[in-house]
Amino acid sequence: MDFPIDFADYSRRLMGEALYRTLEKGLEEVPPTSIRLNTFKYKGDVTASRLFADRVGWCSEGVYLTERPNFTFDPLLHAGLYYVQEASSMFLAHVLRFLVRKPVTMLDLCAAPGGKTTVARTVLPAGSLLFANEPDRKRVQILSENVQKFGHPDVVVTNNYPRDYRKSSLQFDVIVADVPCSGEGMFRKDEGALAEWSPQNVDNCWRLQREIIADVWPCLKPGGWLIYSTCTFNAHEDEENTRWIADELGAEHVAVEVPEAWHLTGSLIDQQPVYRFIPGKSRGEGLYMAVLRKPGDDGGVRGKAPKAAKPVTLPARIGSWLTDAQAYTLVPDKDLLTAIPQRWAATYLQAAKSLRIVHAGIPLATVKGKDYLPTQSLALSTALSREAFPQAPVDYLQAMAYLRKEAIVLPADTPRGIVLITYRDIPLGFAKNLGNRANNLYPAEWRIKSTHTPDQEPNIIPI
Repeated sequence: MDFPIDFADYSRRLMGEALYRTLEKGLEEVPPTSIRLNTFKYKGDVTASRLFADRVGWCSEGVYLTERPNFTFDPLLHAGLYYVQEASSMFLAHVLRFLVRKPVTMLDLCAAPGGKTTVARTVLPAGSLLFANEPDRKRVQILSENVQKFGHPDVVVTNNYPRDYRKSSLQFDVIVADVPCSGEGMFRKDEGALAEWSPQNVDNCWRLQREIIADVWPCLKPGGWLIYSTCTFNAHEDEENTRWIADELGAEHVAVEVPEAWHLTGSLIDQQPVYRFIPGKSRGEGLYMAVLRKPGDDGGVRGKAPKAAKPVTLPARIGSWLTDAQAYTLVPDKDLLTAIPQRWAATYLQAAKSLRIVHAGIPLATVKGKDYLPTQSLALSTALSREAFPQAPVDYLQAMAYLRKEAIVLPADTPRGIVLITYRDIPLGFAKNLGNRANNLYPAEWRIKSTHTPDQEPNIIPI
């Protein structure tokens, strides 16, 4: 791999000759392929997979595969049973499990496409509320799709800048800032990252990263944790920025226990506890992560608590679509009815006053005259009451046709009306069965665009 001269010279000085050679060699190797299981949905034995290679040490839900299959053609991916994620970024699971022992309110500030959001929601204690934010209007749609496929109701997706959160007066126990960076850690996976690298881009990134942290810092509660991360190697965007957070904002570095067997690298410029993944040494792509604690006690000023929301009872018909309808309140928005968990409804309403909310809780139904049409989000939600709908099992070819939003024909004995399409007993979405055909209700923006279908089912995870 031909590195830019400025990158090679700086990195050699920063890392020393031995570590730089390790990196150089590692970036020539084929990157490992890994997935993370959604344990809210997947209860199988992944070790029985023909592709299983090993587990990811720092994330019990993470799995290395022996090869990289074409994930697009696996209905179980689209059903949200697993997420394709680079192993190093799963390190957030270990950090959160080390830090968080009780329910929290957390913000994933730069969240698209959703890997860190879904890994966080996997490991946060029950009762936690997770805000996932993405400033880019196109990327936030990808984030929202992945959150809905994951299916956990205690997530709010927003499309805002950090300064908007500052104005909202929302307060968080944990903020994850996986800030935009120069992307050096993705050189072997993304040729674009290598082509776009320049010293000027590094300089632009470290300035932007400081602006982002300064904007969102008031949203972190006293005693709360900031988890700062990048996918780059240089110290300007990494150690120098976390040192700036400590010096300028009064934060304290927090050490996280890490086994030596994971072969992580510490700080390259000082003795502060930080965690680096170096390809060739650790099993994954480049990642830098540091934990900083805001001064103050857990019992300190927490911000003004939002006024309790008045419950709005779900109509009996659509209430039966959820496993515990009494735990939710109904929030109408034009023709969309959303079920918001009652215990954080007040926080949702506070957020809605100043933030652009793209997704929250469970978008339950759209109103069609006097009728209610269930949403795709409900079909993939872990709160879905499957008994509320007739189920229509489909085989692999039918499942792929459904996911391409093509017309499908269901068996003659399939009840007319709304039916839940399932593949291997896993919900994929809804269809409206008319008898001679079925109207495919899969979202057009989610459809698989490829017309190719493999001869055999992928069988990436056994079920």
